[in-house]
Amino acid sequence: MTANIECAPPEVLREAQNAGLQQMIERAMRVEFYRQPLTSYGLASATLTVDDLPRLPCTHKEDLRSRYPYGLWACRREDVVEIHASSGTTGKPTVVGYTAADLRTWKLAMARTLTAVGVTPDDVVQNAYGYGLFTGGLGFHYGCLALGAAVIPISGGRTDMQLTSAEDFGSTVLCCTPSFALHLASTAEAAGRSLKKTRLRLGVFGAEPWSEELRRLIESKSGLKAFDCYGLSEIIGPGVAFECEARAGLHINEDLFYPEVLDPQTGEPVPAGTVGELALTSLAHEALPLLRYRTGDLTALWPGGCSCGRTLRKMNRIMGRTDDMLIVAGVNFYPSQVESLILDVPGANGQYQIWLSRDETRDRIEVRLEVEQDVFANANAVARVAEGAAHLLHDNIGIRMTVSVVEPGSMERSQGKARRVFDQRGEKT
Repeated sequence: MTANIECAPPEVLREAQNAGLQQMIERAMRVEFYRQPLTSYGLASATLTVDDLPRLPCTHKEDLRSRYPYGLWACRREDVVEIHASSGTTGKPTVVGYTAADLRTWKLAMARTLTAVGVTPDDVVQNAYGYGLFTGGLGFHYGCLALGAAVIPISGGRTDMQLTSAEDFGSTVLCCTPSFALHLASTAEAAGRSLKKTRLRLGVFGAEPWSEELRRLIESKSGLKAFDCYGLSEIIGPGVAFECEARAGLHINEDLFYPEVLDPQTGEPVPAGTVGELALTSLAHEALPLLRYRTGDLTALWPGGCSCGRTLRKMNRIMGRTDDMLIVAGVNFYPSQVESLILDVPGANGQYQIWLSRDETRDRIEVRLEVEQDVFANANAVARVAEGAAHLLHDNIGIRMTVSVVEPGSMERSQGKARRVFDQRGEKT
């Protein structure tokens, strides 16, 4: 890890990656889960390179859950100074430990992220990611401290306090999920306030897939410039990848986390530019040296090179998760495809839900779409929106969906990650 690694020639970056991998293999050999497979593959850490990674087996989320809580740690519990965990919505949560060195790595990754989007030590960062076992809040907090920016640790929720803080404290940067950013901007409008009247100029959003259409909507309502970032708790938290001012893909901190994109079915690497499942190998995480961790997130990798000067490889924004794919009447699609289409429907306010149900003969899809108040008050406008959105979805996804236009403010607003899909097909009536 060098100060200028983000702009280093490929051969310099590859040397740093190989050195990091060799150290991680040595640490992984302390973990029973990895020791036998690594030994059987006969790979010596001193000569191992990232080109050898496809020869190694992958690590899955269930491997962490089945060894809950500390079974994959490569250090003593006493060496860990901070512990985080995933939400654990299905099964046991995944538990992540950080040594003091790991926290320094995390701060470095997040400082790069914030710097790339234009945050400076002069900024006041309103951090509306949740603090606690979720890594988002503290990850951004550490990045602000490393960069020297002032941080308001307001955490998630408390919409009125968020608006008042932005107005009174002179916040210049907003960090939260994109769905919460939209909620803040819409709530301010409804109350006769506006984020455009604050000093907010940048937004750094992540923790859930979001579309280019949602970016445009957030920007039009808030007046800030919105940037995407990516991370996951199992690898380190936020800071794995980030947009720069070019906003042409997310640069991966690939001296810290080596990326591969795999075919979700076969697990084989796919060519650059091909969408598949992102797998990441830790190159600098002491406590939890994960090898080829299958994230479940769908993206594509691209070569380095950017107008910003960074040579780090890029990835597409996350289009969804392998386990989020919906299959209806033999058609496969992702919620993000629905979002990217309906947010271009005139009058839509950005809030939507996908409801799946099943009758005796077939599956049914209902898309519930909130619209602006002036549209909802006009029956003819409501009918036009519903019909136009249904045609748009059918023409682009290839399946018929019922579109129900609902009153603005009628859907529950997320204080963190938004829930968009409600699948009732397995429920008994």
